[in-house]
Amino acid sequence: MFNLILFGPPGSGKGTQSDKIVEKYGLVHLSTGNLLRHEIATKTPLGLEAKSFIDKGQLVPDEVVIGMIDTCLQQNADAKGFLFDGFPRTAAQAVALDKLLSLRKTSISKVIALEVTEEELVKRLLKRGETSGRSDDTDEAIIRKRFAVYKNETEPVADHYKKLDKFVSIKGEGTIDDIFQAICQSIEAEMTAQQEA
Repeated sequence: MFNLILFGPPGSGKGTQSDKIVEKYGLVHLSTGNLLRHEIATKTPLGLEAKSFIDKGQLVPDEVVIGMIDTCLQQNADAKGFLFDGFPRTAAQAVALDKLLSLRKTSISKVIALEVTEEELVKRLLKRGETSGRSDDTDEAIIRKRFAVYKNETEPVADHYKKLDKFVSIKGEGTIDDIFQAICQSIEAEMTAQQEA
């Protein structure tokens, strides 16, 4: 099983690249945002629990999110692997995810981070804001704040996976195809290493 975490700040092209990776490698796209919405819509016990936190304006606790991920892993037991999107966001979540995957006799194979300069992100998001209808894409101060939050939250996660020698950084600037090629090279090198192990 090949499990990949794709990292990138808002506007890094993570969504575009996720779609291409899932299509090429047949991975299950595990987006915690989509999982949450699905569990809430289908009124599962975890979904109802999550909704009670969201309704109070609170973050959904890690154990609830991990429970949803576990359900998804069970429902897709025959999958070739998973692409984790939007999770883990903190070092504690990374440790919890590692434990869960270990119980399922698998692990994270690779963490790929799309590196984009802050100036390029601001430019991209302001451009996206012209058509996206998202108010958080039209205000430069908010965009810069989102970037700062991303850096603060994800640096410890990156450090966690660097220690495990699973982290790679890829330049997220250039054409979509060039970036995708770089991602594929990293994925395929790891797949080859796994097969030889």
